[in-house]
Amino acid sequence: MTTSATASTAGKTHPQARRAIISSSIGNALEWFDILIYGAFAVVIAKQFFPAGNETVSLLLTFGTFGVSFFMRPLGAVVLGAYSDRVGRKSALMLSIMLMTIGTALIAFMPNYETIGLLAPAGIAIGKMIQGFSAGGEFGSSTAFLVEHAPHRRGFFSSWQVASQGISLLLAAIFGAALNNLLTADQLASWGWRIPFIFGLLIAPAGIYIRRHLEESPEFSESDHTTSKPLQETFSTQKMRLFIGTGCVIMATVSVYLSLYIPTYAVKQLGMPAWSSFAAMSVAGLIMAVGSPLVGELSDKYGRTPFMIVSSALFVVLTYPMFLYLSNNPNFGTLLMLQAVIGVLMTLYFASMPALLADIFPVQTRGTGMSLAYNIAVTIFGGFAGLIITWLIDVTGDKLSVSYFVIFGAVLSVLASVSARAVLKLK
Repeated sequence: MTTSATASTAGKTHPQARRAIISSSIGNALEWFDILIYGAFAVVIAKQFFPAGNETVSLLLTFGTFGVSFFMRPLGAVVLGAYSDRVGRKSALMLSIMLMTIGTALIAFMPNYETIGLLAPAGIAIGKMIQGFSAGGEFGSSTAFLVEHAPHRRGFFSSWQVASQGISLLLAAIFGAALNNLLTADQLASWGWRIPFIFGLLIAPAGIYIRRHLEESPEFSESDHTTSKPLQETFSTQKMRLFIGTGCVIMATVSVYLSLYIPTYAVKQLGMPAWSSFAAMSVAGLIMAVGSPLVGELSDKYGRTPFMIVSSALFVVLTYPMFLYLSNNPNFGTLLMLQAVIGVLMTLYFASMPALLADIFPVQTRGTGMSLAYNIAVTIFGGFAGLIITWLIDVTGDKLSVSYFVIFGAVLSVLASVSARAVLKLK
């Protein structure tokens, strides 16, 4: 297993470890909350900012803007990831959360298409691109910051990144269910959808304050192997690690965006009420929030890849039958069951994955390597997931097309997880 812990940090948990968990989780939660809210309210945002004669075209434009922002993620990974390897994790984390706050504010207060015309979708796109750039450096820097406080418990500490995403998923679902249930369609369209974005802005000051008062991660501070050219070193000597790491992220990305897409799928394809789809999504978020630290702890004991391989294999086997059953029985109970199964499988995979990425890359290029691997996969399989699924259903006329996308991602992740064991000798 790849490890760069110095003698002073190996086997010990740093005194500021709890603050590291809180600071990293707040930033990650803010990032994912805003992303999830945009996806959850895609149908409303489409009508406000991307009006078109065809509802499918309008929705495709909305998800397309969502996807374009993900093109900024690799750039953010390069700039902020390399910055964290050269200057330090703390500085990169401060920069990323401030950029995320700016992007969120643009979306929260942007006038709609009727008010300012084409400037409205352009403003939304700019806001999403700033968020994408920020998010590109957030995961790698914050995960490296976490694991470098307790190298012997990487699974447990890094799993809090995933738990924070579960909390974000739960909050997004609660906002979606509550706003769709309490507000009229006109109220939701005119101002209600902005409420969760404004809520996200309220989280940002706390995250900025906590991160400003943190010390640098001990493993990075004590390392004698820092590099001034982390990007060059990653591509010149660690291409196989980057390739395998990217493959390992795919299923984590696909599963999260699958859970996120289901409210849109339930409303548009099955004609179900919006509140029920959001209520069901909250189950997946709750499972992810509660179960991630447990899975992370178990991965420290039994290894990362067993959980990832089992989860991916079950996604291959179960996805099509689950969506077939939902299509034939479009009711709240079935939707609840589907989200619960997705929540369990998603948590098994995702909570193990960050520690595996930390194991793959040495400390001197960990921020760059993790950021690149994560964001290449997220850009392809996450940013355009809604666009691809909507397009597949429209072209094929088959509501079950969503399952093909998931199965394809699961197969790739099985191969990547097996390769991590065989090629890199990681457990």
